[in-house]
Amino acid sequence: MKTRNVLITGLGAISPLGLSAEELWKGICEGVCGLKEITAFDASGFECRIAGEAPEFKVNKFVPKYHRKATKLMSRDIQLAVVAADDAVRSSGLITKAIDPDNVSIDPERFAINIGSGMISCDLPELAPAVAASLVDGKFNIKAWGEEGISKITPLWLLKYLPNMLACHVGIIHDIRGPGNNITLAEVSGLVSVIEAAQTIDRGDSDAALAGAAEAKINPVVLMRQQLLKRSFTGSCDPPETACRPFDKNARGSVFSEGGGIAVLEDSDTAASRNAKVYAQIAGCGQSMSLNKKFECLEPGGKGLEIAVTAALKDAGITAAEIDLVLPHGTGVAGDDAAEAAALSRVFGTEAQRVYFLPTKSMIGHCGAASGIIDIILACKAMENSYIPAAKNCEENISGLKISDKPIEKKINYALCCGYTFGGQTAAVVLKNPEVK
Repeated sequence: MKTRNVLITGLGAISPLGLSAEELWKGICEGVCGLKEITAFDASGFECRIAGEAPEFKVNKFVPKYHRKATKLMSRDIQLAVVAADDAVRSSGLITKAIDPDNVSIDPERFAINIGSGMISCDLPELAPAVAASLVDGKFNIKAWGEEGISKITPLWLLKYLPNMLACHVGIIHDIRGPGNNITLAEVSGLVSVIEAAQTIDRGDSDAALAGAAEAKINPVVLMRQQLLKRSFTGSCDPPETACRPFDKNARGSVFSEGGGIAVLEDSDTAASRNAKVYAQIAGCGQSMSLNKKFECLEPGGKGLEIAVTAALKDAGITAAEIDLVLPHGTGVAGDDAAEAAALSRVFGTEAQRVYFLPTKSMIGHCGAASGIIDIILACKAMENSYIPAAKNCEENISGLKISDKPIEKKINYALCCGYTFGGQTAAVVLKNPEVK
């Protein structure tokens, strides 16, 4: 039973479209595509040589002086979370130790943190000398690794790549001392982080929380894995902005990217006491587990996703007929898109031709763990502005879902964000417009 209303009062993001949630929203509204030729490393040997890279930034700018030494131990994933968290806190109007240590506006012990992560891959230049020293007759030798190879790695190396370090660094920066967790559920990490943070507030264990996820998928190890699993885009990348085509007849795979998203969640009484701006209410949440034996793709029919979405609607106390906007997972992998569309079609029935579906990966790429929270941020902005941006790269829609290539001005009372992983986890979150009583 819900005992408290959980509101979203702050939005923060870093994406291929910019260093803030506002830049992300502006880019989506203008139809800007953040997918370009990879510059982070030499990708000439890859089938897909495009990705969504975030604009250049210096993480020190987003870290107070008392924590800057620690930036040496921040992987790219951690840095993305730090930037998104800074944006979220500032947009919420909350004052933490990092913003102004003399005027902190929230009890650190009543402030929770849930930040999800994906599979954090190390930078090859850090690991390559150690591996090279561990080769015997051209093959990796564990004895050589223990005797010589491991000594080539700095003793603190692992601290850059532990999944809990995203929440750890952000928590230290903003002096968050309440309940905390790191969710490592691949593509639904951001969604589940929001769900768990909302439940923490709902049961009275905190008054506010930072919730979201970050992942840097522009890494040769990560991209090679996606290529071998046949998930990444194949074909001509010219022009790059037409490559990722969720729910389109000519879909040829995902284009991967890096990004982070953080939302500030608050109990309604706490938010009201400081007259906080409210973007949305967390109205309902749902999760499921339904593993496909062929793990590299979503199960045919998307039964697990159907369960999660149905549970979220039930939790919100509404029907599919009351949803105005859906931000689906929509990867651009044809088989997975078909399975997701089948699941959503079963949930929405004839309403699938009334509700607007906005797949976003055609413009920002697949941000892995951050995908769901970035969609939540965009849903909040759409709700705030009564505006649904145009979908891109879906000229031949074969999903049976209503996807508009033109922007729509429309009041959004309820929005749904949903996602799935290749491990079988699915999650869905229903957002309610604060103007709806």
